[in-house]
Amino acid sequence: MKNKETKYWIITASKEHVKKGVQGGFAQACHGKATPLKKMNKGDYVIYYSSKEYFDKKDKCQEFTAIGQVKSNDIYQFEMTPEFCPSRIDIDFLESKDISIRPLINELEFIPNKQKWGYPFRWGTLQINKRDFQLISNLMLNGQEN
Repeated sequence: MKNKETKYWIITASKEHVKKGVQGGFAQACHGKATPLKKMNKGDYVIYYSSKEYFDKKDKCQEFTAIGQVKSNDIYQFEMTPEFCPSRIDIDFLESKDISIRPLINELEFIPNKQKWGYPFRWGTLQINKRDFQLISNLMLNGQEN
């Protein structure tokens, strides 16, 4: 059996929703869909990007708001309401600082068009390279100011 290479992911969600996930030790993506989570494996890393503070408001955030490592390959459903049972995956979140994306835009390789830098986030999840992950995670984990 071949060793799986560690992958690095960004999930887009409002800061309010991200902080609930951090408290609960789980990740949700794309309004609770299982498909994006099935691409993630135990040991992969996840960074959350929040374009907005709150899901249902327009307050901009534009920050990376959480970072963690996937705990297992188990994806499960959680009943939030009888009508909404989103899929989740457990994450070991690391103590980190929220950082603005703005000073990093020109350095991040996953953003090919710096003028339309928000475009890659529109799908809800994306895989990034190790270099970009390290650039973001070093700032989030070491508490350096941008």
